[in-house]
Amino acid sequence: MAVKQVSVFVENETGRLADLTQILADNTIDLNAATIAETGEYGILRCIVQDPEAAVASLTAKGFMASISDVVAVAIDNKPGAINAVLQILADAGIAVKYIYSTIQSAKGEAAIMMKTGDTVRAERILENAGVRLCTIEDLK
Repeated sequence: MAVKQVSVFVENETGRLADLTQILADNTIDLNAATIAETGEYGILRCIVQDPEAAVASLTAKGFMASISDVVAVAIDNKPGAINAVLQILADAGIAVKYIYSTIQSAKGEAAIMMKTGDTVRAERILENAGVRLCTIEDLK
């Protein structure tokens, strides 16, 4: 049930991120969630789109380095402590969380959190068994 994430290396040059988003727009690919982290000469854009294969194909055809990986996506109530409850479940199970980012809200009105973990399949199983609702790509439209 993991959600597919697209990761793209983006040079830290004026207009390069706009070039990337223009390619997505030209190919009618909408960003449903995104974060970018600066790492010196490059940034890494991590995003959720409805068709990750099309996004990677479009971007690599224009010279961007892009890949697809799995992330755990969960729906949480938009209230203090909600993300802590999810992270505590994972910590108690010994599952490392490498990074997180969120949407403003999912289709059901809950916050949606994307997490890169050391073990996606195990993390999803543990969270689901704990009653945490996992998101699908459809929830993130």
